[in-house]
Amino acid sequence: MPSEHRLDTEVRPPAGERLDDDHYPAYTMGRAAELIGATPAFLRALGETRLITPSRSEGGHRRYSRHQLRIAARVRELVDQGTPIEAASRIVDLEDQLEAAHRTHAQAGRPAGAPEKTDE
Repeated sequence: MPSEHRLDTEVRPPAGERLDDDHYPAYTMGRAAELIGATPAFLRALGETRLITPSRSEGGHRRYSRHQLRIAARVRELVDQGTPIEAASRIVDLEDQLEAAHRTHAQAGRPAGAPEKTDE
Protein backbone atom coordinates (compact mmCIF):
# COMPACT_ATOMS: atom_id res chain seq x y z
CA MET A 1 0.00 0.00 0.00
CA PRO A 2 1.56 3.36 -1.00
CA SER A 3 2.26 5.72 1.89
CA GLU A 4 0.21 8.51 0.30
CA HIS A 5 -2.87 6.26 0.45
CA ARG A 6 -2.37 5.75 4.19
CA LEU A 7 -2.12 9.51 4.69
CA ASP A 8 -5.37 9.95 2.79
CA THR A 9 -7.21 7.49 5.04
CA GLU A 10 -5.84 9.24 8.12
CA VAL A 11 -7.31 12.54 6.95
CA ARG A 12 -10.57 11.20 5.55
CA PRO A 13 -12.54 8.33 7.10
CA PRO A 14 -13.04 5.18 5.00
CA ALA A 15 -16.01 5.20 2.61
CA GLY A 16 -18.07 2.87 4.82
CA GLU A 17 -17.82 5.26 7.75
CA ARG A 18 -18.77 8.26 5.61
CA LEU A 19 -22.02 6.51 4.68
CA ASP A 20 -23.07 6.65 8.33
CA ASP A 21 -21.92 10.25 8.84
CA ASP A 22 -24.89 12.66 8.85
CA HIS A 23 -22.49 15.56 8.33
CA TYR A 24 -20.64 14.15 5.31
CA PRO A 25 -21.43 16.36 2.28
CA ALA A 26 -22.61 13.59 -0.03
CA TYR A 27 -25.28 15.35 -2.12
CA THR A 28 -24.89 17.72 -5.03
CA MET A 29 -27.16 20.73 -5.16
CA GLY A 30 -29.39 19.17 -7.82
CA ARG A 31 -29.78 15.90 -5.94
CA ALA A 32 -30.30 17.72 -2.62
CA ALA A 33 -33.03 19.89 -4.15
CA GLU A 34 -34.69 16.82 -5.63
CA LEU A 35 -34.62 14.96 -2.32
CA ILE A 36 -36.40 17.73 -0.41
CA GLY A 37 -38.75 18.67 -3.26
CA ALA A 38 -37.27 22.12 -3.77
CA THR A 39 -35.29 23.96 -6.41
CA PRO A 40 -31.57 24.75 -6.46
CA ALA A 41 -32.58 28.42 -6.14
CA PHE A 42 -34.30 27.57 -2.81
CA LEU A 43 -31.08 26.00 -1.52
CA ARG A 44 -29.04 29.01 -2.66
CA ALA A 45 -31.50 31.33 -0.89
CA LEU A 46 -31.28 29.18 2.22
CA GLY A 47 -27.50 29.49 2.12
CA GLU A 48 -27.89 33.28 1.97
CA THR A 49 -29.77 33.17 5.29
CA ARG A 50 -26.70 31.36 6.71
CA LEU A 51 -28.83 28.73 8.41
CA ILE A 52 -26.84 26.10 6.51
CA THR A 53 -23.54 26.53 4.74
CA PRO A 54 -22.89 23.83 2.16
CA SER A 55 -19.42 22.40 1.69
CA ARG A 56 -17.70 22.94 -1.63
CA SER A 57 -16.24 20.29 -3.89
CA GLU A 58 -12.77 20.73 -5.35
CA GLY A 59 -14.49 22.23 -8.39
CA GLY A 60 -16.41 24.73 -6.23
CA HIS A 61 -19.81 23.03 -6.42
CA ARG A 62 -22.09 23.03 -3.39
CA ARG A 63 -22.37 19.74 -1.48
CA TYR A 64 -24.97 19.03 1.22
CA SER A 65 -25.07 16.57 4.11
CA ARG A 66 -28.12 14.63 5.34
CA HIS A 67 -28.16 16.84 8.43
CA GLN A 68 -28.33 19.97 6.26
CA LEU A 69 -31.07 18.43 4.13
CA ARG A 70 -33.21 17.75 7.21
CA ILE A 71 -32.86 21.42 8.18
CA ALA A 72 -33.67 22.54 4.63
CA ALA A 73 -36.75 20.31 4.57
CA ARG A 74 -38.01 21.88 7.82
CA VAL A 75 -37.57 25.36 6.34
CA ARG A 76 -39.30 24.27 3.14
CA GLU A 77 -42.35 23.11 5.12
CA LEU A 78 -42.66 26.56 6.70
CA VAL A 79 -42.13 28.31 3.37
CA ASP A 80 -44.82 26.12 1.80
CA GLN A 81 -47.18 27.36 4.54
CA GLY A 82 -46.50 30.96 3.51
CA THR A 83 -43.67 31.91 5.86
CA PRO A 84 -40.94 34.04 4.22
CA ILE A 85 -37.65 32.13 3.92
CA GLU A 86 -35.79 34.52 6.25
CA ALA A 87 -38.44 34.09 8.96
CA ALA A 88 -38.61 30.32 8.41
CA SER A 89 -34.83 30.08 8.77
CA ARG A 90 -34.95 32.06 11.99
CA ILE A 91 -37.77 29.88 13.36
CA VAL A 92 -35.83 26.69 12.65
CA ASP A 93 -32.69 28.20 14.19
CA LEU A 94 -34.60 29.16 17.35
CA GLU A 95 -36.24 25.72 17.54
CA ASP A 96 -32.78 24.12 17.41
CA GLN A 97 -31.48 26.47 20.12
CA LEU A 98 -34.46 25.66 22.33
CA GLU A 99 -33.95 21.91 21.83
CA ALA A 100 -30.25 22.28 22.74
CA ALA A 101 -31.19 24.25 25.87
CA HIS A 102 -33.67 21.54 26.89
CA ARG A 103 -30.97 18.87 26.45
CA THR A 104 -28.49 20.90 28.52
CA HIS A 105 -31.08 21.45 31.23
CA ALA A 106 -32.02 17.76 31.30
CA GLN A 107 -28.36 16.73 31.54
CA ALA A 108 -27.73 19.19 34.37
CA GLY A 109 -30.64 17.73 36.34
CA ARG A 110 -29.58 14.08 36.25
CA PRO A 111 -27.08 12.43 38.61
CA ALA A 112 -23.43 12.24 37.50
CA GLY A 113 -22.80 9.22 35.30
CA ALA A 114 -26.50 8.59 34.65
CA PRO A 115 -27.34 7.83 31.00
CA GLU A 116 -28.93 10.58 28.91
CA LYS A 117 -32.67 10.26 28.44
CA THR A 118 -33.94 10.12 24.86
CA ASP A 119 -37.40 10.33 23.38
CA GLU A 120 -36.72 7.44 21.00
